[in-house]
Amino acid sequence: MQVVRMKNAEISRIGEIDCSEHVKSYYVFKDGKLERREVDWHVSRWSTDDHSEHSVQSRIRAWKPLLDNGGTMLGVFDEDKLVGFVIYRRDLTEDTAQLAVLYVSNGYRGSGIGTALTEEVIKLAIADGAKRLYVSATPSVSTVSFYRNRGFELAEEVNKELFELEPEDIHMIMLLKA
Repeated sequence: MQVVRMKNAEISRIGEIDCSEHVKSYYVFKDGKLERREVDWHVSRWSTDDHSEHSVQSRIRAWKPLLDNGGTMLGVFDEDKLVGFVIYRRDLTEDTAQLAVLYVSNGYRGSGIGTALTEEVIKLAIADGAKRLYVSATPSVSTVSFYRNRGFELAEEVNKELFELEPEDIHMIMLLKA
């Protein structure tokens, strides 16, 4: 399996991703540090009901503007099935790029797909002259640990726009070296 650049129109393929997971713990950012909380959440696949806020169509509506405004979508396929993808935004700010979206299908997590996609985004950001790479991470312990293990640190200063959209997320940043 290799990382390939996808066409913007292929965003409709995100419905192939099985985003389901069982979350047992998550983080809350409080007083400058992460507090771990235990939970028992079962996250379902994205709905095919267009009226649900957790539907494939709602995700496409949210993420398509990123691609239409110069973003890049990369994917990993198992034969012809999309099993992981990332959306990269090169101009969050003048010197900061954004790893805007990253998903790996349940059953494929832990196989290196997320790491390969993240590494490709880092390469793109460096090539674009970014000094930092920003991510607003789902607060699950597994997701935050994934980014921390790749060199992201808690953002000392959060991006106001992204924080307003995702105040419960853990906002992280990576300093890039050319």
